[in-house]
Amino acid sequence: MPPAPNGSPATPATAPPRRRDAARNRQLLVDTARDLFAREGLGVPLDRIAKAAGIGNATLYRHFPTREALIEEIFADTRTVFAEAAAGALADPDGWRALCGYFERIFTLVAGDRGLNDLVTATARDSRFLAELSERNAATVAALVVRAQEQHSLRTDVTTMDLLILMGPLVRAMPALTEQQPNGWRRPLALLLDAFRPTDGTHPLPGAPLGPERLEEAFLNLWEA
Repeated sequence: MPPAPNGSPATPATAPPRRRDAARNRQLLVDTARDLFAREGLGVPLDRIAKAAGIGNATLYRHFPTREALIEEIFADTRTVFAEAAAGALADPDGWRALCGYFERIFTLVAGDRGLNDLVTATARDSRFLAELSERNAATVAALVVRAQEQHSLRTDVTTMDLLILMGPLVRAMPALTEQQPNGWRRPLALLLDAFRPTDGTHPLPGAPLGPERLEEAFLNLWEA
């Protein structure tokens, strides 16, 4: 340890303030980014986030070298929120009510947050965080589908991928819908879910269902269209 100006050993007393400043800057960046993402989506430029927080670009990149690192920090609790929604749905003994309730819960969470909307409709390529979120969501929907079909409240020719591929575009449309009405998504969601109710079997679905390995490709093509 180098000597202090008076000749005595320097103490680490100056370190805590620097750490406090670093922690404050990091939290300010997270709060600012969270607000901008919620209002405008995940595409907000990182430089703009730094400027809005009143912090230099170098400081932002020191804390968050990539956009993904910042996104993971902001949405770290999303896993818990989705897990709680899944647990609530799986605890409901009524299969149809559980399935509808799960989608309503997810849609409610996404409706007021464009950043979360972007997150749940993003492709999971090259992102372990998004891949894990997508896999857990698919597993929950799969369990709910099986139970609803066992209770004869969901048509038997419907697959988990059918639900996921149709819900994606509706989630993507939510910002436009909520601009017109805060709960403008509830009507199209109810109509979409109603299409999955059991039929008398006289109108079978045409073609083969999309396999899980093709879901990512389908979403990627959809968002780039």
